[in-house]
Amino acid sequence: MQPARADNSLKKNMTRMRLLAALVFAASSLIAHAEDAGKDSATVSATAAAVPANLENSVVKVFSTLRRPDPFKPWSKAAPSEVTGSGVVIEGRRILTNAHVVGYASQVEIQASQSGDKVSATVVAVARDMDLALLKLDDESFFDTHAPVARANGLPAVRDQVFAYGYPTGGTSLSITKGIVSRIEFVSYNQDTSGLRIQIDAAINHGNSGGPAIAGDKMVGLAFLGASNAQNIGYIIPNEEVELFLRGVADGKYDGKPSLLTETQTLENPVLRAFLKLDKSVEGAVVQGTSLQEASSPLKEWDVITKIGDSPVDNQSMVKLGSNLRVRFQYRVQQLAKNGKVPLTIIRAGKTMELMVPVSPGRKLLIPDLDGGYPSYFIYGPIVFSRATAEFTSFISQNANALNAYSFIASPLVTKRGDAPTPEREELVVVSSPFFPHKLVSGYSNRFGSVIYSINKVPVRSLAHMVALLRDSKDEMIVIHFDQRGGENIVVRRKEMVDATESILSDNGIRLQGSKDMMDVWNKK
Repeated sequence: MQPARADNSLKKNMTRMRLLAALVFAASSLIAHAEDAGKDSATVSATAAAVPANLENSVVKVFSTLRRPDPFKPWSKAAPSEVTGSGVVIEGRRILTNAHVVGYASQVEIQASQSGDKVSATVVAVARDMDLALLKLDDESFFDTHAPVARANGLPAVRDQVFAYGYPTGGTSLSITKGIVSRIEFVSYNQDTSGLRIQIDAAINHGNSGGPAIAGDKMVGLAFLGASNAQNIGYIIPNEEVELFLRGVADGKYDGKPSLLTETQTLENPVLRAFLKLDKSVEGAVVQGTSLQEASSPLKEWDVITKIGDSPVDNQSMVKLGSNLRVRFQYRVQQLAKNGKVPLTIIRAGKTMELMVPVSPGRKLLIPDLDGGYPSYFIYGPIVFSRATAEFTSFISQNANALNAYSFIASPLVTKRGDAPTPEREELVVVSSPFFPHKLVSGYSNRFGSVIYSINKVPVRSLAHMVALLRDSKDEMIVIHFDQRGGENIVVRRKEMVDATESILSDNGIRLQGSKDMMDVWNKK
């Protein structure tokens, strides 16, 4: 009887094993079918590229050697600095990263996760206003084994879970941090440009910049900033901004985002509403004025913008995005701008009107930034002249004592900040370095940071204009007036300044008297 029971048990076990094998085979077939279906679906529906099987393989570390400008020694570049960041493979055999990771780079290399080799890269497009950049690789075979990451079509929702991929400082391996979307806003990225920004509660540290933020299996944005005075707050550039950038550089040149150059205010105050004689049902944003400075501008002071396209504007100058999100109405400009204009519905003096209002890629400023270039300069005797730029004036904005001092003397570096150029004053010209030691300026105080008002009583319009004035002067003396309260004037002998320039350049190891554009002016007959 015992052997019989053993035979029965063996038969039962064999039956169970056959059943288990059949189930495993069926499950394997279903998985394979599902994967094939997924591949077919991805091929048809993904807008950017197929989702890679191994996402980590498509996030790279970026190594850059930067040679930034030195605004206080404009004849030279700053010392090389080594920085690292992150990047992500996108369609078209390209790598997307942040502009601040590769701006002013003399050398760029990338390295994939778990790889011992670095691949040389070239910066092919930069949008500094949106902090985005594109790289191409010298060896494009890299992309044969590193697939592009698909991008989601829409914004994530507040409270959605996201993962930030990148290479933060402090380690060499890929880091993945988890967080949730806590806020979506339309904010200023710099003095000219605004855009959408996603806030997450996962920290974005140095080195994370340029890495993708992933929700589900798709990229929803690019990490670019961490809050300096808070913990576990990071910011992401959403895909919508990335797509605008990619479309903008498709022709090989980035022209900037369209902006509505109009100052507005909210319509919440009841006395303001009474002044405008508005019905309680009217909501919108009140026009303060327009930066176009044209009598023919279609917008006038006290116009009330009630719609941008088909989107109603509320009394806080906001428009709705879905049921739970509101952003500044200017957000719609980048979606609706066509042929340099955007449609607005306004109320003027009680009448509803529809206008096509011009937009621009940004305002021109009297004190612009260098936009990736190096400063122009001209050396005249022991004095170095240059244009005032945002990079130059940073020493004022970053130092409370300097700000107070320049405010007290009413320097245009403070009082004209944000102004637009005019035909009478196209830019500000400054003494951009301390005087070189020389008897020609003995007894004068250091004029570093002073703005030039005139040369021999002729108001200076620009650096090129000033160089031309010095070139063409036949006067024995050169009189320099400065634009500030209580600033001393400088008087020098023209011939002595010209004769001393070459030896001053040699003594200080300076190769050229001026940047190429200024030397073209100086040498022009």
